[in-house]
Amino acid sequence: MTLKEIKELVKVIDETELSEFKLKKENFELTIKSKQTDATVQTVINPNPMVTMAQPVQQVASAPAPAAEKAVPAEPTEIDSSNLIEVKSPIIGTFYRSPSPDKPPYLTVGDNVNVGDVVCIVEAMKLFNEIESEVSGTIVKVLVEDASPVEYDTPLFLVDPKG
Repeated sequence: MTLKEIKELVKVIDETELSEFKLKKENFELTIKSKQTDATVQTVINPNPMVTMAQPVQQVASAPAPAAEKAVPAEPTEIDSSNLIEVKSPIIGTFYRSPSPDKPPYLTVGDNVNVGDVVCIVEAMKLFNEIESEVSGTIVKVLVEDASPVEYDTPLFLVDPKG
């Protein structure tokens, strides 16, 4: 099953009332649970029956309780988010800010980015996919921790198009 086919399945599940979808083949297992059930997306690939590999699972959080919102300290500098654009993950996988552990991140806060610039890597099924920016501007905030699992359409960066 290709990454494109998996992305299409995720879209279909999001658009329907299905709460869970499972697909099993001899060396591949895919489970998708809809957001309405406060569930997860999990992919398990087993190319060798003696070895099991699993992708990390990211929980889709429900709305936080009001008390939890008050406990979060305010950032030192206020960000006017009305004009900011999100750079989102086009695929499910693991987010990496740099091309390898010993290299600096592609982008940091304050860096300028242009359309087509590589902003990060998302690893999906042992493939490292370079994610390119679809907007030009200045990086205002990195929204995801390095080596964290991300889902389709997860916001990764905030970009100020005027910057």
